[in-house]
Amino acid sequence: MIVLDITIVNIALPSAQKDLGISDADRQWVITAYTLAFGGLLLLGGRLGDLFGRKRVFTIGLLGFALASAIGGAANGPTMLFAARALQGAFGALLAPSALGLLSTTFTDPKERSTAFGIFGAIAGGGAAIGLLLGGLLTEYLNWRWCLFVNTPIAIATAFAAFSVLTRDHIGKETRTRLDLPGAVLGCGGLLAIVYGTSEAVSRGWGDWLVLGSLGLGVLLLVVFVLVEKRTPHALLPLHIVAERNRGGGALSVGLAMIGMFGLFLFLTYYLQVIKHFSPVMSGVSFLPMTAAIVISSTGFAARLMTRVPSRNLIGPGLLLAAAGMAWLTQMKVDSPWAGMVLPAELLLGFGMGLIFMPSMSLATLGVAPNEAGAASATINSAQQVGGSFGTALLNTIAASATASWLAARVTTAGDPAVQAQGAVHGYVIATWVAMGILLLAALIAFVMIDHRPAPGEAAGATGGAPGTAAEAPTSAGAPAQSPAHQQQRST
Repeated sequence: MIVLDITIVNIALPSAQKDLGISDADRQWVITAYTLAFGGLLLLGGRLGDLFGRKRVFTIGLLGFALASAIGGAANGPTMLFAARALQGAFGALLAPSALGLLSTTFTDPKERSTAFGIFGAIAGGGAAIGLLLGGLLTEYLNWRWCLFVNTPIAIATAFAAFSVLTRDHIGKETRTRLDLPGAVLGCGGLLAIVYGTSEAVSRGWGDWLVLGSLGLGVLLLVVFVLVEKRTPHALLPLHIVAERNRGGGALSVGLAMIGMFGLFLFLTYYLQVIKHFSPVMSGVSFLPMTAAIVISSTGFAARLMTRVPSRNLIGPGLLLAAAGMAWLTQMKVDSPWAGMVLPAELLLGFGMGLIFMPSMSLATLGVAPNEAGAASATINSAQQVGGSFGTALLNTIAASATASWLAARVTTAGDPAVQAQGAVHGYVIATWVAMGILLLAALIAFVMIDHRPAPGEAAGATGGAPGTAAEAPTSAGAPAQSPAHQQQRST
């Protein structure tokens, strides 16, 4: 629901803009209000789950998301819609790290953990594509408002299920640590500034003073954040979480992968609807092979292999497969057939992303103390969100600049619709080359930084350690593997 909501509104945006009288300059805030609140508040949301109990924060996040979605669907003007989208993002920032933290502390047996994270990775990876499909169906056959209303029954039903199914993990006031408010302000402010700057770059350009100022302020706030976190006893983000090479490498790999992934959705949506004249529904349907490939790869291959092979032997090849999909798309032309051009690229990208998401999310919380699981899961979610926002702005700006330069060299024929279509595709191709380079860089980082290996016996569902003791086989540099019994003891 969280990932889906980033993309489902894209297809509904033209209808919402016309219905509510949103100007061209302001329409981006339907998307940006969500990503700003979501990306900027993730670290705080993760820490609140650690301090007040993930079940409680997860349930509150679900009910808040349901309410915000209902307000957005009933919006009678632009301001009401923008505010509702920001509320959705804020409650999503409570939901995402709590969900991943609950998953990590619930499934401690290695075999169950790999299956659970395989399903979770498939849903997270396919959510964006499903959003495009669902957005097309709801907009074409119902109304754009249902792209928001649809979240309300899902969130309420899940909240009731969470209340009855999830184990109580309430933390009493006497054992509750203090909230790191300076860290919350600096960390969230830094992420907000970076996401805002990259979002504004789409319309203003990277050289604009507001964009540069926002990015500079964001970097400065994050530097101060790191300095403060080194000295505070109750850090919002304990630095050892990201300093550990496997978690740091996984977060970097996912962040860079999302730059290419979100850019791909943007370009393919425009290519299919504007160049190939697909309807919204057909555009959404055309993404289904990628979704299927992600599900098959994540649950059929990655989940089975995670307990048998080193993590980088999944993440690295996955990134190379995704880069191969991008390389295929660099041959795209105006008259390229969908089956011969788009479909093979989607399958390569889907199979690649399925190998990336699940082991990276598992590494994000592997070996983390239960009271830090929320902060650790917020880190990987922040990498996803900031990577997606930055990738959309970066690749969109590159594509627009390349198209403008291509058309400027053909002044006499630039008004011809056929020439304009060729210019647009040229811009997509240039941006796709950049996305491919970013994915190759991510693969290099994964191979160099990630060195986690499954402990002996994990494939059979046990690490071989005695109950309550640590197994001897190393899972990462200097970190002993823990038996399921020991992990369960820590979780309890």
